[in-house]
Amino acid sequence: MRIRSSLIAMSAVLAISFAADASAMQATRTIKIISSEGARAMVDACTEWATQKKVTLAMAVLDWGGNLIESHAMEGTAANGIDTALLKAKSALRWRRPTSETNQIVRRGENLAPAFMGDFPQNGAKPIIVDGQVIGAMGVSSGDGEVCAQYAFDKVLGPQTTAAR
Repeated sequence: MRIRSSLIAMSAVLAISFAADASAMQATRTIKIISSEGARAMVDACTEWATQKKVTLAMAVLDWGGNLIESHAMEGTAANGIDTALLKAKSALRWRRPTSETNQIVRRGENLAPAFMGDFPQNGAKPIIVDGQVIGAMGVSSGDGEVCAQYAFDKVLGPQTTAAR
């Protein structure tokens, strides 16, 4: 009887400790995603910026998984504008930084991986960051694309912080 009560007490202690471990483990997490409406609003804001600056460009917005959510080419944009914007957005998303930073890293020889991994580390794209999470990226076909993207982010999401790397 004494052994049985000891086993029951030990079983209870083990069950409680396993339950505590299981509750501490997080099997899922909550992430933010860019909505179609949010992506469209960013494209509209960037188009507004471009119209004010009298430049013609194309834009592409990707979600966190690299899926194209929204794209737009202003009338008169070069034939490769959407492709360029998309490649830049993919690069910003993969490296979680503006493509201008990736460009400088490649030029200085610190990391040549973006150059041979099929990325396009040319100025013009930024990751979309909300609450420290990269939730997508926006690429713009012009060299001033990062300025345009930042204008769109500020207008649609408010001022952004930098992603933790």
